[in-house]
Amino acid sequence: MGGDGGSGSDDDDDYELSGPPIELSATPRRTSTRSPSPSIGRYLADQTQVGRPPSLTNRYTAGKSVPMIPSIKRPATSGAGAGTGAGSESPMPNRREQRRSVDLGSSMRGRRTSSSLHDEINTLQVENESMYDKLHLAEERSEDGDAKSMHMEREASDIDDAVETETIVISRKDAALEQRKIAMRIASRRSSSASCDEIATLKSEAKAANNVVTSVSRRVKSARSELRSLQATANRMILSQEDMEEVVLKRCWLTRYWTLCSKLGIHSDIAEEKQEYWSSFAPLALEAVLSIGQKARDGTLSDNSEMESRSKMSDANDISGDGNIESMISVEKGLRELASLKVEDAIMLALAENRHIKPLSGQASEGRSPSESLELSAEEREDVLFKQAWLTYYWRRAKNHDIEEDIADERLQFWIEQSKHPITTTDVIEVERGLHELRKLGIESKLWDASRRALNDDLSNHGSPTGSEA
Repeated sequence: MGGDGGSGSDDDDDYELSGPPIELSATPRRTSTRSPSPSIGRYLADQTQVGRPPSLTNRYTAGKSVPMIPSIKRPATSGAGAGTGAGSESPMPNRREQRRSVDLGSSMRGRRTSSSLHDEINTLQVENESMYDKLHLAEERSEDGDAKSMHMEREASDIDDAVETETIVISRKDAALEQRKIAMRIASRRSSSASCDEIATLKSEAKAANNVVTSVSRRVKSARSELRSLQATANRMILSQEDMEEVVLKRCWLTRYWTLCSKLGIHSDIAEEKQEYWSSFAPLALEAVLSIGQKARDGTLSDNSEMESRSKMSDANDISGDGNIESMISVEKGLRELASLKVEDAIMLALAENRHIKPLSGQASEGRSPSESLELSAEEREDVLFKQAWLTYYWRRAKNHDIEEDIADERLQFWIEQSKHPITTTDVIEVERGLHELRKLGIESKLWDASRRALNDDLSNHGSPTGSEA
């Protein structure tokens, strides 16, 4: 310690320090009056500039802060200094040893700092890979969602194109308006040099652009409203299960009566062609209607009945588009044609002429003896059964939908009872009265309206994908 103090006085003669000596850390060290090497100051300055993690930085800043070691100026040598040079050579080995100890300590701290930085870098890389995996999973889920929405996007593609065009126009108008606003702001900053006429012109153009954007926005809203209306119309054109069931039964009706026309020679010029056409949809018309009538009597009429009745149809029915409203329009046209040609009346007249007189005890009929009565032909009995099943089916549906509540149940029970008795000429009159009552009350139209309301309620409850997409 004494030697160090003596050498310090010699150093004051040889070196001039530009700043006071500093401590390298908070740890107490052996005091020395020798000036540290300038390289130590530069090394410590470089180390403090390296970005360290907060944990490592706090470790070294807990104690005293380590300022930059000032540079050392060597005084100019003179003749007098040459005489003292011999005295300054003695502390030089101690300075080198002190430099080595400082460099070694700094090197160890740098290695520990580098190791900690590598650990944190590895941790960040692991977290980064985990985030990439999560991002990849999210992208896969997004692709699945896009694939599911493709089908609904195709249905509204035409109208979406129109809406997209209007949207592009709006975006362009917005961009133009934004440019005008920017130009107005620039013009306002340069108001000292800009003319009032130019500013007024820019304002009028901006106002006109705003009006155009407002007009386009209204048109876009109108287009979206039209799109929703078209979607609602398209939904109404989809037939429910009951509607498709009704289409099948009406095809059976057309098939049966054009077949009878062909057999009885009524409208022979078109009867055979019509028979072939409608028979391609319902080759077993009588069996299908009787089966549906039996289910209506048993109260087991359900959505599956339509599929069961279809099993009795030909394979041509699979491509007929029963789920489309065009099939309903087609059968309605066929029924109107049947009515306009008075086919049913002609068939009833022809069947009545073919009735046989059957001896029967009882009250005498008009123009006949008491022992004679009319016996229905096989075609007439089938026709009565066909119409009884038809009436039972429609009154069952009317009761299920609460249509004509005051008489629906009574009519249903009446036709159920009628089907249990042997068929007589009175039944021929009863079924015709029943069909006339069905048309007069508009039961078919009321059932159609009820089916539409039920379909709209179902769509509103579940929501329309294309509507929400729009």
